[in-house]
Amino acid sequence: MKVNGAHVGIVIVSHSPLIARGTADMVRQMVGDSVPLAWCGGNADGGLGTNVGDIVEAISAAWSEAGVAVFVDLGGAETNSEMAIEMLEPARARRVLICNAPLVEGAVMAAAEASGGAALARVVATAEELSP
Repeated sequence: MKVNGAHVGIVIVSHSPLIARGTADMVRQMVGDSVPLAWCGGNADGGLGTNVGDIVEAISAAWSEAGVAVFVDLGGAETNSEMAIEMLEPARARRVLICNAPLVEGAVMAAAEASGGAALARVVATAEELSP
């Protein structure tokens, strides 16, 4: 159920900025502008990696009172996303979940579910159904 008319936000975190941006572009093309969406990727030097500060900013950019689902590509992205969530104020941190799902397919399916007004738990469950 939507919270005050808000849709769940989607954050894409990849070690590659090109993969993160490309995935976000695909999500946008599939669901339009109805879902808050942000992405980040790469390290501070422009190489492969992730950055906790960038993840915090992406969560803020995609923030929704309905919550935020975070999609990651590799272990380091997940670890840094966990640290980013820990840096949020507790009321917000409780509304941010990391999805254990394939990055591209999961983000697209989650955004489609979110665009229909599904709650955060349903958005995450839909994406995680894609996991082996």
